[in-house]
Amino acid sequence: MPDGVVGEVVTTEVVGDVALVCIDNPPVNASGHAVRVGLVGAIEALNAEAGVKAIAIWCAGRTFMAGADIREFGKPSKEPVLPEVYNILEASEIPVVAVMHGTALGGGFELGLAAHARVAIAGSKVGLPEVLIGLLPGAGGTQRLPRLAGVDFALDMSLSGRQVSVEEAQAAGAIDRVVEGNPRDVALSMAQEVVAGTLPTRRTSEISIEIDHTALDGIRAATQKKSPHLVNPLKCIDAIAAADQPIAEGLKVERQCFLDCMETPQRAGLIHAFFGERAVSNIPEAKGETRDIQSVGVIGGGTMGSGIATACLLAGLPVTLVEVAQEGLDRGVATITKNLEGAVSRGKMSEAKKEAALASLSPALELDALADVDLVIEAVFEDMGVKREIFGKLDAICKPDAVLASNTSYLDVNEIAESTSRPGDVLGLHFFSPAHVMRLLEIVQGKQTAPDVLATGFALAKRLRKVGVLAQVCDGFIGNRILAHYALCSGYLVLDGASPAQVDAALEGFGFAMGPHKVGDLAGLDIGWMTRKRKAATRDPAERYAGQIPDRICENGWFGRKTGKGYYLYEGGAPVPNPEVATIIDEVRAEQGITPKSFTDDEIVERYMTAMISEAARVVEDGTAKRPLDVDMVFLFGYGFPRFRGGPLHYADTLGAAELVARIERYAEEDPHYWQVPDILHRMAADGTSFADLNKG
Repeated sequence: MPDGVVGEVVTTEVVGDVALVCIDNPPVNASGHAVRVGLVGAIEALNAEAGVKAIAIWCAGRTFMAGADIREFGKPSKEPVLPEVYNILEASEIPVVAVMHGTALGGGFELGLAAHARVAIAGSKVGLPEVLIGLLPGAGGTQRLPRLAGVDFALDMSLSGRQVSVEEAQAAGAIDRVVEGNPRDVALSMAQEVVAGTLPTRRTSEISIEIDHTALDGIRAATQKKSPHLVNPLKCIDAIAAADQPIAEGLKVERQCFLDCMETPQRAGLIHAFFGERAVSNIPEAKGETRDIQSVGVIGGGTMGSGIATACLLAGLPVTLVEVAQEGLDRGVATITKNLEGAVSRGKMSEAKKEAALASLSPALELDALADVDLVIEAVFEDMGVKREIFGKLDAICKPDAVLASNTSYLDVNEIAESTSRPGDVLGLHFFSPAHVMRLLEIVQGKQTAPDVLATGFALAKRLRKVGVLAQVCDGFIGNRILAHYALCSGYLVLDGASPAQVDAALEGFGFAMGPHKVGDLAGLDIGWMTRKRKAATRDPAERYAGQIPDRICENGWFGRKTGKGYYLYEGGAPVPNPEVATIIDEVRAEQGITPKSFTDDEIVERYMTAMISEAARVVEDGTAKRPLDVDMVFLFGYGFPRFRGGPLHYADTLGAAELVARIERYAEEDPHYWQVPDILHRMAADGTSFADLNKG
């Protein structure tokens, strides 16, 4: 067979008695239709001519095939589908060796599993991440991996979605050899070894295994308990359980399990989250010129400031940490050190990198130490007077092109910027605690924030491996503004008859990792108390106040976990409801003449989610958030919203605008001030549109 192109992205090169089949489909050699057609064409043509004795498949560029082509998601599949391609590959009379480098993920790793031998470049990784988008390995992975590496390894890879080093995969039997070299040269030498007989080949489908189905039943039960809302992990186990059948039968089971997952709402939610994470920064504001950030100053060594400093150090940015007193500075350095040590213990960084990071940390007691840094992030007490004073000083201290950012959670970034002579240099960078762990970063655009400053915020988010979301100025921006609204609903539920523990349990049953009262205890109840006091003078007299109960809890000095007592008691072991809170609730109900009524868990979830969606809709309508997906990403990455539900506005689309309008109108009969239908929902109910339609627009 002559050298040349097979399809548009697959080329065949014949060298002596071996053939090298190269996939070149940048940027990640995804298994799109052209690749599938090209692979089938190459394998069939080489077998028909029978002029070569071995075939090596390799990929150009920085990685082996890294999964499916996301451009084909949501579209009808075109023949040949990937399972058919790999069945043809495995059936090849000429032995095929796959040479993997970079990351061989999903269909890429399954290509290797279908080959007759698997070789990987040292330092590469393999993975089956389909579980993370509500699916399972659907191109033979659940059948071939157990045959090569055993059921336990196949379950681990398939259910975790983790990327595995090729060295670990080799130890398990999933890869035959790990070598050094560039992919093309390795492909040539490995094909030649196949011909020489020094690299053994075999068809994976011809390997027989025995499966302990009783043990699998136990794994299935444990998985269902751990992830009660998800279908795909159980379907994945069902598919792997069929790997002791003839492979044709096992592949039929895998295919049906895959198709079953495709029809689930969880798959739709996880796909929305997958694409939303990538789309959220795909906006003009994130793509312009940026300022060069090579050093960062952080003002405040508390929990938030220390977390922000840690995040920057982990990203390789030198940090100057400023505090007003030596005691606070020492505490901040100690917290950062502990955070970095935690990163070492979790395998996120080496001991040498930790020491280098600490060496690039410069503690200081004067703002003058920030004179030469490229970016300053203020993370002090949430008080406008304090922040304006700091920014006024920074205006005089910092170099002309420095970016000045506030980590404020609620306050007006425009007012903060007015305390400087360069408001164009000012923006909000709202991190979420713990800042070195939580992935959300709200990038708040002031009315005078310069375009390159805004783009720099997105560049920083990318460098810190965070999900940057654009927000406009309002009290609480996107997330905390919505939180303030649905927190009222939670307060009303407790005032009217539910217990804090019941509200928490109902929402945890919906999929939240923690209910709102447990979250409040974790964050510190004094934060909400301070906000309520700040906003008291502007509270609408017609508003039904829901803060009496948490106010009285805070007046007792019970701020949650940090004081050992809040809505729950923290005396070792699992938290238990604080009985004194029940007394406070009874007292407040009696004072307000409230006769408590019962709520079902479903009623709690319905009201809570409708309140969240209502304010989220207003945030989109008034432009505080650019698109519905921005709201969804804020809640997925900053507020623990269950990922499989896709975010509050994706979830809203599963209910429909008409249903939401009907709910709000029904609740408004009890409280017309709080329950008001957003205009956007009225319009959507009338014209049959959805939030997904707004994302497309």
